Amino acid sequence: MEDQAGKAIVIVDDEMSFTDLLGRLLGEHFQCPILTFSNPVTALETIPLLDIGMLVTDYYMPHLNGIELIRGAIARSAIAPPCVLITGHALDEDSDIARMACFKGILAKPFRWQQLASLIEQHWPADAPSPLRPGAVSLHR
Repeated sequence: MEDQAGKAIVIVDDEMSFTDLLGRLLGEHFQCPILTFSNPVTALETIPLLDIGMLVTDYYMPHLNGIELIRGAIARSAIAPPCVLITGHALDEDSDIARMACFKGILAKPFRWQQLASLIEQHWPADAPSPLRPGAVSLHR
C-alpha cells in the first residue's frame, strides 16, 4: 500500500466532514498524497504500510486518543513521523507528548488550514521532496 508518489500527510479525526474538508484544502496546496481516517484504530492498523511525512491527529476520539495513536504509530513503525495534535480542548504543552522528538505542536480548534500547512512545510522530512504543488507559495515564514 506504500505510495510511490512519496511521503503522505495522514489526517486522523473522528469528525469525517472535518477530515474531508481539511484534506481537500491541503490538497490544493500540497502535491503529496493526503490520506484521511475517521477511525483511529483503522489508522493505526494502516500506518505501518504508509510512508508518512506528517501525522496530524485529533486528541479526543473514541477508542483511541491522539496521544495513544502517536505512541502506537511509533511502536509500529521503523521511524516516528513528525506529528501535530489538533484539539478543541485545552491541553498542557508540557505533557509527555510534548517531550517526544516527533511532536511538532498543538493546534487549537478552530484553526486556519494555513496554520497547519505552515507546520507541515516547516517539519516536512528533509530527505523528502517538497510537498508543495508547483507554483504554490510557501506558507512557512
